[in-house]
Amino acid sequence: MLAIPTQPVPNQVFNVTLGGQACRIAIAQKSTGMYLNLYVNDVLIIGGVICQVANRIVRSVYLGFIGDLAFYDTQPSAAPLVPDNPDQVYYTGLGGRYFLAYLEAGE
Repeated sequence: MLAIPTQPVPNQVFNVTLGGQACRIAIAQKSTGMYLNLYVNDVLIIGGVICQVANRIVRSVYLGFIGDLAFYDTQPSAAPLVPDNPDQVYYTGLGGRYFLAYLEAGE
């Protein structure tokens, strides 16, 4: 597992190499939740995926991404940032409470 740095801002786009893949990740906070788009070599692999704690984002090998992504909560016993949805990741917790992880194939 590799932690990917994020910032506590509502919208961000960054490039990172994961498992030898040139990736661009776009994260956007909307009124209905936080969503993630993943591009590899400028090709959209998966888009508009809701970001929830410990819920894998890619999930399917047929999409061509080696590994997976997931958000984790470093303070699971603390009050949720979104009270009506404790599994929802909220941008103000990025870079602190919540971290984005790259899971290698087989993890």
